[in-house]
Amino acid sequence: MTRPASFKYFKTSPEIIRLVVMLYIRFPLSLRNVGDLLYERGIDVSHETVRYWWNRFGPLFASEIRRKRVQQLRAFSKWKRHVDEVFVKVNGKRYYLWRAVDHEGEVLEAVVTKLRNKAAALKFLKKLMKRHGCAKEVFTDRFASYKAALREMDALEKQRTGRWLNNRVENSHLPFRRRERGMQRFKRMRSLQKFVAVHSSVYNHFNQERSASQPRPFKLTRAAALSEWRQLCSG
Repeated sequence: MTRPASFKYFKTSPEIIRLVVMLYIRFPLSLRNVGDLLYERGIDVSHETVRYWWNRFGPLFASEIRRKRVQQLRAFSKWKRHVDEVFVKVNGKRYYLWRAVDHEGEVLEAVVTKLRNKAAALKFLKKLMKRHGCAKEVFTDRFASYKAALREMDALEKQRTGRWLNNRVENSHLPFRRRERGMQRFKRMRSLQKFVAVHSSVYNHFNQERSASQPRPFKLTRAAALSEWRQLCSG
């Protein structure tokens, strides 16, 4: 749950804090890049302040966005789930980022694990279904752990595999990869898990599928997303 009084002891206005967090999470900018952009607009903020604000308020904003979107998504039929995993280097070691999206590309869940096996796949799928409900179809690649995990959940008949069927989730990795390069990798598994959870929620909030929208509807939905963002944690 978010706390309405989260800005209580901060001298900086909530509008500036929300802007800083949005710039850092949404765009492939470094901490110092965000500070430079704000300085050009007359706001003097150090990169350490940017780091502190995103660590403090990023999870709060993401939690509020996620709570509202889960409530909305539960009102609709769960058609499809696309599940995939990618390699992520953390301090020189290989970890695995498991991600699930729906049929429209909405990021539903993102979990980081040390291993890539049946137990990890089972944990991820159970968390996904507990929060978002069961789907009619689950699209995966041919990785054997998915089949074993779905069999244990008595949902093997829902699995769909095939060439190009899982392109939806594979393409959804691209925004995170661009952001990962801007951050120059991660130092700890915990920081990676924290960032992917926040990044997924912010990406969902501002993702308007620009290429598939006419200019006027796109501008209206973009304005609505910004308006909702400015009201986060406002009580």
